[in-house]
Amino acid sequence: MVRSTHVSALALSLLLPACAAAQLPTRPSQPPATPARPAARKPHAQQPVPQQQGDTRATITRRTDLVIIPVTVKDHNGELVGDLSRNDFHVLQDGVEQPIAFFTSDPYPLSAVVLIDDNLAQKASEQVQKSLTTISAGFAADDEVAIMTYDAYPALVSNFTTQNNQLFATLKGMELGSHDATIYSGPTNGGPVINGRPLPNGMGLPQHGSGRPSNDIALDDAVFSASEMLKGRGRNRRKIIFLISDGTNSRHNQHSFDEAMHSLLAADVNVYAISVTRTLPLGPLGHSPLQRNTGTPQKYAAGTGGDTFYASKQRDLERLYSNVTEEARNQYTLTFAAHPADLTHDFHSIEVRVDRPDLDVSAKQGYYLSAIRAER
Repeated sequence: MVRSTHVSALALSLLLPACAAAQLPTRPSQPPATPARPAARKPHAQQPVPQQQGDTRATITRRTDLVIIPVTVKDHNGELVGDLSRNDFHVLQDGVEQPIAFFTSDPYPLSAVVLIDDNLAQKASEQVQKSLTTISAGFAADDEVAIMTYDAYPALVSNFTTQNNQLFATLKGMELGSHDATIYSGPTNGGPVINGRPLPNGMGLPQHGSGRPSNDIALDDAVFSASEMLKGRGRNRRKIIFLISDGTNSRHNQHSFDEAMHSLLAADVNVYAISVTRTLPLGPLGHSPLQRNTGTPQKYAAGTGGDTFYASKQRDLERLYSNVTEEARNQYTLTFAAHPADLTHDFHSIEVRVDRPDLDVSAKQGYYLSAIRAER
């Protein structure tokens, strides 16, 4: 890819002085047969390489920690804006503007994990089930896709493949689970009833079964696992989690939200969430100004520079699947050299601005310096 070549070339050019110095030629072990000037030296002693005063090429190493920022820009109608130039963007690290080292609007191939909630409410599960095969239509020949489901635990359905027909067959053969949200009173969850209303117990607690079903959906664990799968994919690819969920999340995940977010930012992963609980009329591209960034999937999307969409019916889901991959593939890519003023903190905030008014800019909210340096 052109983009990958440019980033590699930039890193190489910054490291070139140190590399060149480390490869300076040494003198041969034998002196010339006829020395130009007699000198008292041992005939087989290797002479040190002469170094001019002030020449420190052999001792200076220049490190460059590049931060890659995928950026999505939309207009007020929710349409992608693709005609911006490098001079339209400003990148702030911890509130201080940084020079942009590299810029491109070229598309990236995708490395995607399709992550599906396997315990949706029955109606939502039925709509997702009917729409599954159309997910494959949004991926191109250079993309690689893995499929995971999650309930109490994440489960790998199929590993990364670039074969779209194989992806289609896997999606077609999937059978999603579901649950009935209705609460039924029984011997273990019922209680005394007076005038049609349950009587509180002596501790003032509601009777078991009078609230929502018990929740063991491990959303944070599933996002963490998907992120770890993507960590090893190259920086020359756009890495995304394609999350289909109703947002239900247990309080008993093995990994916290913060741990999962750390993994996402360290691996340069964008989360694109499709919420299947929405019932109000859809806004542009399935967005809802009223519900945006209100639940766990929305927080993952906002923090990583991804996006959130809403749909509850098969036809809307099928329309949004292609929108997700189009948006992920056609982002601007900016890089800057990480030189934070405060090295006592590992996390550093990022803000991306554009000069053109009335545009919606989405980018990840920060990076971890230790993760950037670990990739060198």
